[in-house]
Amino acid sequence: MAVIIERQSSSAARWARRLALFSAALFITSLAGHRFGAVETVPFFWLAWLVAGFALLALLLGLLGMRALWERGDRGGRASALAIVMAVLVLAPIGFAGFLAYSLPPIGDVSTDVLEPPAFRIAPDLRKGDMNPLGAYPREQADMQREAYADVTGRRYAMPAQGVQELVTLLVGDRRWAVLRPFDAEGDGGEATMETVAHSPLLGLLSDVAIRVTDEGETSYVDMRSVSRYGARDLGDNARKISGFLADLDQLVTLRSTMSLPPGE
Repeated sequence: MAVIIERQSSSAARWARRLALFSAALFITSLAGHRFGAVETVPFFWLAWLVAGFALLALLLGLLGMRALWERGDRGGRASALAIVMAVLVLAPIGFAGFLAYSLPPIGDVSTDVLEPPAFRIAPDLRKGDMNPLGAYPREQADMQREAYADVTGRRYAMPAQGVQELVTLLVGDRRWAVLRPFDAEGDGGEATMETVAHSPLLGLLSDVAIRVTDEGETSYVDMRSVSRYGARDLGDNARKISGFLADLDQLVTLRSTMSLPPGE
């Protein structure tokens, strides 16, 4: 007489799938909520830790479920596999952020001019509660910034300051950065500064950005400073903001210069 052994269902696999689905849903909703302003930044950071914890637990239980399938033939192989895949997908961006935090310098204030950075007038008064204070550029981090972000440098353009200011304003509008202070009247040395609030593309993390255009007559010089509102480490976000903005400004200045050349030149 044949003996029929009924396969048991793995509780580890079942809970792994539930936790993986929950962590993925929480990750997506908290990310979308922060990106569109429904979730504040500090609670979002706590939610990210919570998501990572649930995803790690789902991954562990998924592995236990696969072990039960291998050793005893328990049901739950598909649930375990699904949990493992979803947990890895959720943990991948969090792990990448951890890698950036480890490999990049612990700074959240980046400037093309570390000796006399562009000045903020409006932004310091807007920093409240858990936000980082916005003061003078920390000179002690200058060497660290230069080593990590050698491409973060100012730009000189063969264009009058008024034209460069117009292009800067155009780029700020294209990026949908909020303008706190448009270019002010020229001060000492022919300098004019714009203050904006910029957001990171995916997470929507906010930084205050000052863009200074110095009138040198036939040429102009542009400096930028970007300072995170939250966190001691910006994971390279401020440097990317500055480098990307100035690279686009390079292209616009070149395009306008080409279009303004007389025929035959």
